[in-house]
Amino acid sequence: MAARIHPVILSGGSGTRLWPLSRRSRPKQFLALTGERSLLQDTVTRVQSVRDCTAPIVVSNHEHRFMVAEQLQELGVRPAAQLLEPAGRNTAPAVAAAALHVQESDPEGILLVLPSDHVIGDGAAFGDAVARAARAAAAGHLVTFGIRPSEPNTGYGYIERGDPLSDQKEVHRIRQFVEKPDIDKARAYVASGRFLWNSGMFVFLARRYLEELRRLQPQISQAAQAALAAAVRDLDFIRLDRTAFESAPSISIDYAVMEKTDAGAVVEAHFPWSDVGSWAALWDIGKKDRAGNVIHGDVHTSGAADCYLWSERRLLVALGIKDLLVVETGDAILVADRARAQEVKDVVQELQQRKRTEHLTHTRVYRPWGYYDGIDAGERFQVKRIMVKPGEALSLQMHHHRAEHWVIVSGTAKVTRGDEVLMLSENQSTYIPLGVRHRLENPGKVPLYLIEVQSGGYLGEDDIVRFDDRYHRS
Repeated sequence: MAARIHPVILSGGSGTRLWPLSRRSRPKQFLALTGERSLLQDTVTRVQSVRDCTAPIVVSNHEHRFMVAEQLQELGVRPAAQLLEPAGRNTAPAVAAAALHVQESDPEGILLVLPSDHVIGDGAAFGDAVARAARAAAAGHLVTFGIRPSEPNTGYGYIERGDPLSDQKEVHRIRQFVEKPDIDKARAYVASGRFLWNSGMFVFLARRYLEELRRLQPQISQAAQAALAAAVRDLDFIRLDRTAFESAPSISIDYAVMEKTDAGAVVEAHFPWSDVGSWAALWDIGKKDRAGNVIHGDVHTSGAADCYLWSERRLLVALGIKDLLVVETGDAILVADRARAQEVKDVVQELQQRKRTEHLTHTRVYRPWGYYDGIDAGERFQVKRIMVKPGEALSLQMHHHRAEHWVIVSGTAKVTRGDEVLMLSENQSTYIPLGVRHRLENPGKVPLYLIEVQSGGYLGEDDIVRFDDRYHRS
C-alpha cells in the first residue's frame, strides 16, 4: 500500500510586494490574481488531483481563519485540520506542528508542503514531480523542488544539484543552497546548468522531518510539541498554544533543516512556476494583448505598451505609456516603473513607519458574517455599506462612544435593540442609541444590504463590547 501524502498548505504570508491590492487583512493568497479562483483555492484544487493525497492541512494565523475556511467551503473542501499560529514564526515551526499532527494518525505519512500563493501552470507535470519526490521521501530523503531557470533572476535563491541518487536518477542530492545572487552570479549559475531556482516546496516523511528537527533545531521541536499538546479546539480550528509556540525561533525550513541535513535532495520540476513575488511577475505570467499589456477591470488603452494595468473600481485610461505598473483600488493607486516592482515593499514599510492604514486594510473589510465597505468618514461620523450573508449574524454587542443608524437597502433584517426584536425590510430603518445592546441578523435566503451611519466621539472598530458571538470572538 502506497504511503499517504498529506498536503500542508502554508497561508501565513503578507504579500507586501503586491500592495495596494494585497494588504495585511487580506493578503495575496486570498486574491483572484490569475483567474476566477484565489491563489489559495488554486493550490487546494491542485493537490486534489495528486495521487494518494488526503484532505489538506492549512496553517494560517488567527486573523485569516475565517477567510481560509470560507474559501475552502466555496470549493466544497473540508480540511483535515486548520492550525492557527498565535504568532508568525516562519515555516520551520509551522511545518513541525503539522508534522506532529499527521504523526498522531499516520506515523508513516508523507508531507507535501506548499505555500498558498504560488502559480503552477501544468497540473499533470506537478503531479508527476510530486510522485518522484514522494518515492525519494519514502526512502528517507528530505526533498525540495527546483525550477529550471528561464533567466538569471536575482529575486530567487538557487540550489546547486549534486550527484543523482543511486536508486532514482531523476532526483539529485543537494550540493548547496545559495542566497539571492547579484546579476553576475545569477548569469554564471544559469550558464552552468547545475543550478535551479529554490521553489520553497517540500516533500518528506513527517517522522524524518521531526527527527532532523530534533537533531538540528531542538528548541523548535520542543516548542512545536508543547504548542500542539496544549492546543485547544475552537469551532473547526486548532489553536496552537501561544506561550509554547512563541518560544520557537523564527526560522525557515531552508535555514533550520535543509541547508544542514545530509539527507537533502532536489527534484527538477518540469512545470511553469511563479511565486508571484511582484507585480512584474504577474505581468510575466499574464495574458497579454497585442501591445504586451496585461489588463484587468475597466481599462481603456491608447498607445500603451508592455504595461500591467489593474482597475478595481474606476475607469482606468492608459495613454501613451510604456513599461509601467498601474494598480487602482478604492483608496490607493500605484504607478511604478515595471523594472522597480520589487521596491513596492519599501513603500509599505514607509506607510507603516508613518502610521498610515492603507497597507493594513482595504475599503472593503471582510468578516465571517459578510463584509462592509467604507463609503465616507469625517469628524464624528462614518458611513458604511454592510452585507450580511444569508443565515449569518453579527455579535450581540454595544458601543461606548457611538450611536448607529441603519437603513435597509435590500433583503430582510432581524434587529435586536435592547429588549426589542424588529423585522425590517427594504427602505425601513432603525436607530441604535449609544450604550444599547444590539444585534443584526439575516434570517432570509438572499444577502442583506444596508447603509450604516455611525456618529459619536470615537468610531474605531475596537469600540465593540461583545456579549455573545457565534464565531467565538467574544
